[in-house]
Amino acid sequence: MRFRTALISIALVAASVSASAQSDLLGKLKDQMGSSGGGAALGENLGFKMPAIGSSTMGNAAGVLQYCVKNNYLGGDAASVKDKLLARITGQKQQETGFASGAKGLLKGGDGKTLNLKMLSSKVKEKACDYVLKNASSLV
Repeated sequence: MRFRTALISIALVAASVSASAQSDLLGKLKDQMGSSGGGAALGENLGFKMPAIGSSTMGNAAGVLQYCVKNNYLGGDAASVKDKLLARITGQKQQETGFASGAKGLLKGGDGKTLNLKMLSSKVKEKACDYVLKNASSLV
């Protein structure tokens, strides 16, 4: 519940921040992603961390990649990674793998945390989609 409240607060603050301030924030996020070697710190400046993606969340990651491609945040490489992830979980029901929730923009981590991509601005969604693609690529 606190996570959801934090996300709502972030959305309200982000909506009221000027364009230059948002640009500065995105620059910091980009720097942080580059220096940390991963995207878990993507939202640290915003008061949250990206959910951890691992083998237990491959189906959800595949669904999120579908969401990102469908909404034009990622290109063709993401579709290929999504297909490879789905091939690895063949035989499991989609609802068990989290694919359906991922396709709706809900990123679920192996640590039990969930991030609703729909609550993020377009630029931050792009960063989140890149994070998922980078981490999902390491699983295939």
